[in-house]
Amino acid sequence: MALLFLLWYTSYSLGYESGNLMKTELSTVTTKGQLVIPAKLRRKYSIRKGTQVAFVEEDNRLVLQPLTPEFVRSLRGSLKAEPSALKTLLEDRKQERDLGSSELFNPKS
Repeated sequence: MALLFLLWYTSYSLGYESGNLMKTELSTVTTKGQLVIPAKLRRKYSIRKGTQVAFVEEDNRLVLQPLTPEFVRSLRGSLKAEPSALKTLLEDRKQERDLGSSELFNPKS
């Protein structure tokens, strides 16, 4: 019971600091290391059989992020900063091709 209060208090104080109240759901890890995500949360975050999840370490917490199509769509445009990641990748590939062709025509002995 003390652990439950501590968990509630921690999530309440973290939510209070960020200006949004965090809700707590509990689950127990099995001997195989498996974890059941409560049905209410599975429905809310569209987690179905086969949905991949990422485990992210954040400060002193473990965050479970479902990799759903909705989450992936929410990331669109998040890399629009300069320099463009695509532009950098294409420039790197061009340099590699140029380097490769120069080695092809001027082999080292």
